[in-house]
Amino acid sequence: MTKADIVEVVSQATGLTKVETEAAIKGFMDTIVDAMKRGESVELRGFGSFKVVKRAKRVARNPKTNVEVKVPEQFVPTLKVSKEFKKEVNDSLSK
Repeated sequence: MTKADIVEVVSQATGLTKVETEAAIKGFMDTIVDAMKRGESVELRGFGSFKVVKRAKRVARNPKTNVEVKVPEQFVPTLKVSKEFKKEVNDSLSK
């Protein structure tokens, strides 16, 4: 499912125009990205938590050439889905 597909579904469900829906979804996404840029976590109850995780520097190995590569310390955005979300997906796909 793409962003355009989501806009279509939400637009039909809410009665908003596609332009209004796209603006709302873009604003929602921008808000999450901006919060994470500031190092803040975003919690959406029943959906999940967006967090920024610090990964330590490490030495990796290129499996093709077997050459060691130094990977610098980095900050990575993560999403931990809620128990309810996991259960709904599991229940839906288990049938």
